[in-house]
Amino acid sequence: MDRRELHRGEEQVAIEPQVFDLLAHLIRHRDRVVSKDDLLATIWKGRAVSESALFNRINAARKAIGDAGDRQRLIRTLPRKGLRFVGEVREEGAPSPPPSELSLPDRPSIAVLPFADMSGDAGQEHFADGISEDLITGLARIRWLFVIARNSTFAYKRRAVDAKQVSRELGVRYILEGSVRRAGNRLRITAQLADATTGRHLWADRYERQVGDVFAVQDDITRSVAAAIEPRLLAAEGIRALARSPQHLGAWELVAQAQTHFWRMSRADHQAAIEPLRQAIASHPDYAPAHGRLGFCLVFAAHMGWIGADQGLLAGRDHAIRAIALDDCDPWGHIALGYWAMMERRTEESIAAFRQAVTLNPNSAVAHSHLSRGYAFAGRDREAIEHGNEAIRLSPLDPEMALFLGAIAVAHYTAGRYEQAAHFTTEALRLRPGFQGAQRLRCASLARSGRVGEARAFLADVRREQPLLSLDWVRGNVPYQTRELMDQFVEGLRRAGLR
Repeated sequence: MDRRELHRGEEQVAIEPQVFDLLAHLIRHRDRVVSKDDLLATIWKGRAVSESALFNRINAARKAIGDAGDRQRLIRTLPRKGLRFVGEVREEGAPSPPPSELSLPDRPSIAVLPFADMSGDAGQEHFADGISEDLITGLARIRWLFVIARNSTFAYKRRAVDAKQVSRELGVRYILEGSVRRAGNRLRITAQLADATTGRHLWADRYERQVGDVFAVQDDITRSVAAAIEPRLLAAEGIRALARSPQHLGAWELVAQAQTHFWRMSRADHQAAIEPLRQAIASHPDYAPAHGRLGFCLVFAAHMGWIGADQGLLAGRDHAIRAIALDDCDPWGHIALGYWAMMERRTEESIAAFRQAVTLNPNSAVAHSHLSRGYAFAGRDREAIEHGNEAIRLSPLDPEMALFLGAIAVAHYTAGRYEQAAHFTTEALRLRPGFQGAQRLRCASLARSGRVGEARAFLADVRREQPLLSLDWVRGNVPYQTRELMDQFVEGLRRAGLR
């Protein structure tokens, strides 16, 4: 019978393959509860196994590592939940750990561990490896993210390690891991993101696809996972930064803190976002992400009416140009410049800048959203909705979802679909009530769809937040790109009672 070996102190112990695999699985998920169903699916590949057989293998695993069922020092049973391994291990022949722990980089850092192949077919292992490699490549395109190269992370393949160990050995904060299972013509891919320094889980999801073009499926999964975790990383970094005093925050952390405020999309939060961005630039004047986001925040605030156009547009443009000069591969500089050009009604220049942001990171939901906005305000509704839907598909739980929906609402309004525009603005405001661009569009959409009473009542609320709102202000500050589109919007607000 095939036997495998492990070392218990100075003693060498030979054990059955299934017992070895059971131990390896428990150790890989150290300090986490592993259910009986998970063990059956992983070790026995879903085959029927009696309770006594499973019990015997667990006892054999305990015996192999010098544990006992009554003491449970290393493998603990949690009634009605499963098992948890709580010991320390060192694999024979594994690379020696570095002499000292690697310090974390000055920006968010992540390692993608090799995805486990759960199919039970050695011929399918290449697919799991392909998913892992593509994710590393996809995440590496996010310019602000420090991504460990494939050769380093694949050293952990088939090794039972925990996230904290990987964090220490590779010097990263975040770990992405997962599994791939193929059954007939169905594929199931699971992925989870954790802060390895604290053990806190940030995100997990499962994807199911029909097997067809293998490369197309890999691309689809890679895009979906990379797009889903980008906003989670930003949110995690922002929350972490908020817990520290400003004098101890690095440039990236200040940017992440600002982003956490910006997502809330209110006048007060805009002001709270501006200060850390200015601090970041004061302490790190050549840090492109701070210039790009500050440029965007200033131009966006002018559009909302939170600051005057004279305060926001020119300064925003200067920061955008500076960001691109410092790093022309950072999408935020192009997004900020595109928004400025849109506000100045430089339509083609605006769309070209937004397109460049998408080209630099095709997995960026935010970049697709702003390209959607550029098309929408130019009256190109089909392209606007296409990119808006792509943003939602890439990041269905994004903190900036209100912006995604707002751009789609503009597209519907310019196409004369006023009921749909009212629906999307209502949804955007449900998520972010302070989103004043959506407030104004909802007034116009309700009025143009015949719900004039509703529109006028809502306009009264809007004017309490923006008392200087008038048709003249709208003509000067809302970026519809042609006179016809502007007249169409103004007419909706006029019917709602704005003068």
